[in-house]
Amino acid sequence: MRQHRTFFSLFGSLLLVVAAGISSVAAAPASSDRPASPTPATRSLGDVVPVPASVRPGGSPYTITPFTWIGVVSGPGQAKAARTVGSYLAGVLRPSTGYALPVVPDLGLGPGGGIRLRLATGSGGRSLGDEGYRLESGRTGVTISAYRPAGLFHGVQTLRQLLPATVEKSSRQSGPWTVAGGTITDTPRYAYRSAMLDVSRHFFTVGQVKRYIDQLALYKINTLHLHLSDDQGWRIAIDSWPRLATYGGSTQVGGGVGGYYTKAQYRELVAYAASRHLEVVPEIDMPGHTNAALASYAELNCDGVAPPLYTGTQVGFSSLCVPDAVTYDFVDDVVRELAALTPGRYLHIGGDETHATSHEDYVTFMEKAQAVVGKYGKTVVGWHELTGAHPVEGAVAQWWGRDRTSAAVREQVAAAAKSGTRLVLSPADRVYLDMKYDPSTVLGQTWAGYIEVDRAYDWDPATYLAASGVPASAILGVEAPLWTETLSTSDHLEAMTFPRLQGVAELGWSPAATHDWSAFKVRLAAQGPRMTALGIDYYRSPLVPWPAE
Repeated sequence: MRQHRTFFSLFGSLLLVVAAGISSVAAAPASSDRPASPTPATRSLGDVVPVPASVRPGGSPYTITPFTWIGVVSGPGQAKAARTVGSYLAGVLRPSTGYALPVVPDLGLGPGGGIRLRLATGSGGRSLGDEGYRLESGRTGVTISAYRPAGLFHGVQTLRQLLPATVEKSSRQSGPWTVAGGTITDTPRYAYRSAMLDVSRHFFTVGQVKRYIDQLALYKINTLHLHLSDDQGWRIAIDSWPRLATYGGSTQVGGGVGGYYTKAQYRELVAYAASRHLEVVPEIDMPGHTNAALASYAELNCDGVAPPLYTGTQVGFSSLCVPDAVTYDFVDDVVRELAALTPGRYLHIGGDETHATSHEDYVTFMEKAQAVVGKYGKTVVGWHELTGAHPVEGAVAQWWGRDRTSAAVREQVAAAAKSGTRLVLSPADRVYLDMKYDPSTVLGQTWAGYIEVDRAYDWDPATYLAASGVPASAILGVEAPLWTETLSTSDHLEAMTFPRLQGVAELGWSPAATHDWSAFKVRLAAQGPRMTALGIDYYRSPLVPWPAE
């Protein structure tokens, strides 16, 4: 009898919520009060970025209506995670549809069908891995199944893209909200799909970073690399060295007030990223790119004299004092406090452009810094110069070289890769998002060349360094860095990120066999209205057949 009472209680609650949804729709302004828009065509099941691994179209479509509910199914201990994804989906869909979309345990109840979110624990679920999902659409509803919450979340991003772009708007829109019939089965090519945001050259607030996280999540990016220190600014509070933030973080490129994150704010960012299934990788760049730290504490300088704060854009002129013991007290304190704030696996120690550090000192420093990172339970990440020292077991090197980078450097990286060092690929002349698109681009830099959308997309991570001897198995993933010497607002970030980010996301997620510029640019064009609906003022590349908006 208890089960029957629960059944009717849930069913009654569902009907009440659906009735409220119908009431809210009835109270909506007449269509004549809203801007006229054409009825959107149902999107093809494969019209998604990144393109799914497997698409089998067919059968009847499903249309979200005022009666639609979001049902969650999960195994023991997973109910909260599944419901969180359901609540996220409802939060995306409610403003534009105007529907109630109650999030309920899925007992197969309610009229009109629903959207089912299933965390499957059997062998079929395990085959999807940590981030894969299966989306099945038909007349009676849409079911998204996954083995882990991250996969369920990625499936929701696909569902968003299968709906009309106006679903992204924050006000009531006309439907219909129809999803094509068929099945998508999708798993990622690489485990590490990242974007880097430099908050050191110009500081960006918690709210601005959260907005960027939301944009990354739509395209299944799962890592946010935060560049937290550089010559121009130190952006994270360190209790044992407080002047790093209060003084070293007090300015930025071109002057201005700069800023830094308190520990509470950094935790807030980490938690927000986790809610979107992104892992934060913090970077403290050293032994170079350290002028903000050197200016904050005279004892970090070999001559005991603190240099002035720096607001220019030159690189390679600063270095920690490698022989002094206080340097390693500093490194230990910073890594210890940052590691305690960061639940993720990785901690990035930079190591690039150390022109003011001798090779011998560089090797000495990187060996000691890596040991500190390991001491506090994190995996070392460093720029590819790390391979010129002695990468510790399990270390990750981030390639930022170019097509014309010397054979000697490539061979050095290849030797490390053959010895077990994993690589994240960020070729500067392919995926550095701060590079200009073409000579007419106002923002950005040109030292790595111009990067149009096709160039950012048209390369294969598995074979990029193969001629130098890097095995495909050494590639952990890809990352699109965004340096901010010339970027100071969210509009700036978005104009340089989009639409190149979508190409990098597809390189990281989709199978190599799907890689085709002519097909990608058509799917990318369909993202234009969606980015507009999200308020992203993206670059309208002439290479992409954007629809009229």
